[in-house]
Amino acid sequence: MEKIIIIGSGPAGYTAAIYAARANMNPLLMDGGLPTGPGDLGAGGQLMITTEVENYPGFKEGITGPGLMDEMRAQSLRFGTRIVEDRVTRADLSRRPFQLWVNEDRYEAQVIIICTGANAKWLGIPSEAALMNRGVSACATCDGSLPIFRNQPLLVVGGGDTAMEEALYLTRHASKVTIVHRRDQLRASRIMQQRAMDHPKIEFAWNSVIQEIHDVSLGRVSGATLRDVKTGETRLVEASGVFLAIGHSPNSEIFKGQLEMDEVGYLVTHRDVRTSRYAVFAAGDVQDRVYRQAVTAAGTGCMAALEAIRLIESEGANIMEAGTEW
Repeated sequence: MEKIIIIGSGPAGYTAAIYAARANMNPLLMDGGLPTGPGDLGAGGQLMITTEVENYPGFKEGITGPGLMDEMRAQSLRFGTRIVEDRVTRADLSRRPFQLWVNEDRYEAQVIIICTGANAKWLGIPSEAALMNRGVSACATCDGSLPIFRNQPLLVVGGGDTAMEEALYLTRHASKVTIVHRRDQLRASRIMQQRAMDHPKIEFAWNSVIQEIHDVSLGRVSGATLRDVKTGETRLVEASGVFLAIGHSPNSEIFKGQLEMDEVGYLVTHRDVRTSRYAVFAAGDVQDRVYRQAVTAAGTGCMAALEAIRLIESEGANIMEAGTEW
């Protein structure tokens, strides 16, 4: 039986592994394996599709997303973390020791830290995938200040609070921001709507969807074809970037019915990183629907590991006589 199994990698998972390994907990980390299709990012999560990371402390010249994940992974291995390069396919959290399956292989754990992340929702058009990291992004605060977007017209897709926040953030760098929304009314809160509508750099493309992102042949975003959902008419809009703000899908499917979740599927945590199940912690984007930053994910990964270490040390050797309630 393992003392600690960490499910998922990314900043939360690798940070939890570093802390657990340095405390001689000999953690086992399931990194998520290879991507299985569109929207599934595999090991490393969202950072694997982020070009330049300029807001993670300690890298004054910035670092690529994959480069940051490589550094964190290497650091966790240095302290003795063992890594299974695959994903957990089934979980039984009904009693301790907890049981996890990676395909047909079964593992048991005294404590589990869930760091499975959340995947951004995409439009699902071929040009979007082809121009990922070449002007197509799902995180304005991550990418919006990059040189390719400065003083350029940009598009934001969405109609909720996140889309308004992304658009308002991008006005610091862009010459103009156009919010593309498939309806004629926004879902965002009144105050966020008003802030966006009052901003001189923000325009709206109502009743519109992106039909195509240009230009794959150039290897960068140069604009997009918008289609009016009511009339069917299309028009070309110049832009150097397209930012998707149509939501995220937390990777929590295998825990449904076993852990408390919100209506979207984010794991609900108490006292920061404790899930509804005793001895099961959650960190990173799978429990964070607000910030979704590498540094905040790493912070909660640290918190989860410290909590897990304290719990194991307080219980001693016989977990069967340990408590079952937080």
